[in-house]
Amino acid sequence: MRKKEGGKGEKAENVKTITIPIPSFSWRTLSIVLGILLLTSISLNLTNKLSSTGHVIATSKLSGLVYICPTGRCDETQVKSWASDIGLSVSKYEANWIRGPVGFIFSNNSVSLIDVSSKSKFYKSVCDGINNPEACRISREEEEKAARLACERTPKKDKPNVKFFVMAFCPFGNQAESGLEPVFRLLGDKVDWEPRYVIYSNYGSGYPDFCLDEENKYCSMHGIQELHQDVREMCVWKYYPADTWWDFVMKINENCNSRNADTCWEPIAKEVGIDVEKIKTCQEEEAISLLAEELELNQKYGVRGSPTIFINDQQYSGDRSPESFKQSICCGFTTQPKECSQKLSGGSSGPSGRC
Repeated sequence: MRKKEGGKGEKAENVKTITIPIPSFSWRTLSIVLGILLLTSISLNLTNKLSSTGHVIATSKLSGLVYICPTGRCDETQVKSWASDIGLSVSKYEANWIRGPVGFIFSNNSVSLIDVSSKSKFYKSVCDGINNPEACRISREEEEKAARLACERTPKKDKPNVKFFVMAFCPFGNQAESGLEPVFRLLGDKVDWEPRYVIYSNYGSGYPDFCLDEENKYCSMHGIQELHQDVREMCVWKYYPADTWWDFVMKINENCNSRNADTCWEPIAKEVGIDVEKIKTCQEEEAISLLAEELELNQKYGVRGSPTIFINDQQYSGDRSPESFKQSICCGFTTQPKECSQKLSGGSSGPSGRC
């Protein structure tokens, strides 16, 4: 990476629009740039465009931050200011086959995609991409500022309420449960915990593969065995202490799936001290009433996928690490208990998607 001379506060190099004739290009460079653009979901219209535009970027010209933007709609002022604050030079290129601006840093035979959509995302992606110390410092400050503002805006209660809507075998819901479980162990009954379940109507092929009833009112995304497991977990929550529910669910998540849950659950229930016959009776006699309550809450809160999490009825959108969950839940206390000062280890595993 080539940095501009001078310290923080000095102006970055003048940004120039450069076009290079197509006869002298490197196919390898072109494939790298276009491949990254495609992989990052930037809409490109390359058919019959490459030969007509006649522009590529030569490797010898790539240094500092490469800022690519739509021809005639290229305002680099903001990005230039952000880059100047971290001693990063900017080279601007216009292209009529790109619909929105994007940034790259070519350094040490690697390419880092830079998010230029906002100040915080810019510094975070520069920090992650090339470990620029100043970008990392600013990124941390931006994250801390955003966290403080989010905490201030969280509604307060003496006993915060946490509703988390999941599906028994949605991997992203299981990921959220893995992040929330250490927070439960830490805060216990100081928080009003509410595990809830995502229920669909008229899903898939309906009854009996996805839905419990012939009217197809109560269905689950991953099939009837997942719906059965949802109901069993509701029964355990209703009739057993919260820590037993967590013991049961965490072992189910680890050992069972939507194809074997109807047999897999029993030895796990016995292992954690649950009366299997009691849960079977609940499943047989109370399934419809339990599912009706869940469906009503799904509709009330506009739930469309797993996981969907609310803290004091405000939807949570942070990451799924135990510490992030803990901080956000603790923000919901009128007066935070001493446990909130304890830092939890562990990160969220895998991408934070939804079923």
